Amino acid sequence: MFHRNATDPSLLRGLTRRRLGRRDALRLGGLTALGGALAACGVQGKGTPAASVDTGALANFWDGKVGNGKVDFASWPMYMDPQRPELKKFTEQTGIQVNYQEVIQEMGPWFAKVQPQLSARQSIGFDLMVITNGIQFGQFRAAGFLAPLDHNRLPHYTANAAEKYAQESFDPGNVFSVPWASGITGIAYDPAKVKRPITKLADLWDPEFTGKVGMMSDVTELANFGLLAAGIDPAGSDESGWKKAAAKLQQQKDAGIVRNYYEQDYLDALGKGEVWITQAWSGDIFQKNLSDGTNFKFVIPQEGGTIWTDNFAIPVTAANPVDAITLIDFFYRVENAASLAEYINYVCPVPAAQQQIRKDAAELSGDDRAELQQVADSPLVFPSEDDYAKLHYYVGFDTAEEQQDFTRLFEPIVLG
Repeated sequence: MFHRNATDPSLLRGLTRRRLGRRDALRLGGLTALGGALAACGVQGKGTPAASVDTGALANFWDGKVGNGKVDFASWPMYMDPQRPELKKFTEQTGIQVNYQEVIQEMGPWFAKVQPQLSARQSIGFDLMVITNGIQFGQFRAAGFLAPLDHNRLPHYTANAAEKYAQESFDPGNVFSVPWASGITGIAYDPAKVKRPITKLADLWDPEFTGKVGMMSDVTELANFGLLAAGIDPAGSDESGWKKAAAKLQQQKDAGIVRNYYEQDYLDALGKGEVWITQAWSGDIFQKNLSDGTNFKFVIPQEGGTIWTDNFAIPVTAANPVDAITLIDFFYRVENAASLAEYINYVCPVPAAQQQIRKDAAELSGDDRAELQQVADSPLVFPSEDDYAKLHYYVGFDTAEEQQDFTRLFEPIVLG
């Protein structure tokens, strides 16, 4: 059920504070080289959960594993109601005790913290963690630090997860991960200033908005839109595509169309009218409209937007993997997915939770009912199938040299 607190809701749900960590995790400019951690190793996905992992490797990990009645869970700050209603319900139903710790602030430091123990095949003190797609996810996976998931133990995930998540380029077939929640990068605009609907990435290059366009300083996000605007899928792109995208973004900059390259402060610029149209993250816009009463529009462009995902994963040294995977599957029960989405307002990976939230809203009254109905009706929490079809994953790198070449192309656009 929906839980109200006197705290400002944008802080309560953590969208702004938490998103800074998400974006830092995907920012390339300040990251160290990937080095040998991206060498191919471990179990590879083949595209469908049933056939995505070598059966021998799967059996080797899960054979003889039993439940121990406890699970240590590492997550991000404010990614669950502080009262932990879902975890209390899980313990009541299963008897499994959950030690939930908000110990992940950014992906880079988290990987650096646990890498020594995982390399030595020692416990990191956690059986379950929420990790973001991006460079560190690739490091976890390539180094063999993630346990292969036994999908026979995930019946509710199989029944209820959106099909889009089995097609993730960073973990095809969900071999090592399944989604906790997602967010979308698209375009936001102020309809009080922009007198026509914004529908295309090309609108960000329109001279009509000269000096009123915001782009992101995160070179990954910036490059994604340059690639999509050039008709190139980011996840499958290479250096030739990167050069085309960089040229297109440089053209936009040289024409004076871009006012600035923003971090989280794009929201302030949009609110003050400094920009009228900007790259934006879905959760930010939904929560700002809900909290501040603004009427900003968010669209996934016709050419496509990008999707990032925070994922359940089990470290290969987990002491309680059976309990951990039982907890994962618990969150794919429709009523539990709905309860979580009511609080965090990110893209929910369980489409049927939308109808459950509508039922929950009907039991409330006044502002609580209206607010929860907004969550249920929002395409920023429940994208349509057409929306999902337009979403792309991030540029991937096989070597440190590729990452460095990519950064050299796009970083001067932001810094120059």
